[in-house]
Amino acid sequence: MNDMASNAERVRDTTARSETSNEQSGVDRAAGSGAGPITWGRAIAVTAVASLLVGVLIGPILGGRPALAANPSTGTEHTVTVSGTGEISVAPDVADVVIGVMVQKPTVAEAQSAAASSMASVIAAIEKDGVDAKDIVTVNLSLTPVYDYGSGGSTPKLVGQQFANTVQVTVRNLKSVASVVDDSISAGATTIAGITFRLNDPKSVEAQARQLAMADARTKADALTSAANVSVTGVSSITETTAQTNPSYYGASLDAAKAQSISTPIQTGTTDISVQVTVSYLIG
Repeated sequence: MNDMASNAERVRDTTARSETSNEQSGVDRAAGSGAGPITWGRAIAVTAVASLLVGVLIGPILGGRPALAANPSTGTEHTVTVSGTGEISVAPDVADVVIGVMVQKPTVAEAQSAAASSMASVIAAIEKDGVDAKDIVTVNLSLTPVYDYGSGGSTPKLVGQQFANTVQVTVRNLKSVASVVDDSISAGATTIAGITFRLNDPKSVEAQARQLAMADARTKADALTSAANVSVTGVSSITETTAQTNPSYYGASLDAAKAQSISTPIQTGTTDISVQVTVSYLIG
């Protein structure tokens, strides 16, 4: 009996030593691999790191903010574009008169000589009426052969040469316009091609018309934005067009004998200075 008890004790001791050896081997392997036993503290730390990474990744999305901020300068401007017109009518202070001489002679030399003589007389008469030489400008010279085409399809026959010389005269004293016209005709002018009245320096009147145009544009923009429940906050762009409307008369060849019987009436009328603007207003 004593031997049986002793054997049983030896078995239990051997089993205990085996279990202890296995536990120590597990610890040694863990230490060798750098892992170490999993504890509650390490589990909590790992969980905290994972949560932080998830927050970094999805935080901007959940917070309603983009990961890359938008550049405000690329935003679209909201605008309303309108046009405005400003117009002022004023009395002109300058007249431009186109006066010409046309002569027909059998030869080129004769036509040129006669036209030159007549134009010299015309220019002298114009200058006598107070027009400066710098305000008399030649605008056309032409030499044209004249043919007689006959009838029945015969070969055209050269019968002469026609020489024309035309000047534009700037008359700065409007009271002298009628005299310039009448005296030039008396001196040999055969055509009055046209007369135009204008302002010599329209800058000051254009400035007034520009103010009216901008005021007109703003009135339109305010009406539109008010109807749309928004308001003008600034100006995006402005373009401008300026025009001077000049009253003109275009004439034809004159009968000198009839024209000299009465002084030519000259009506200056008014000159319209018009400015048009196109404005794009910022709205918000």
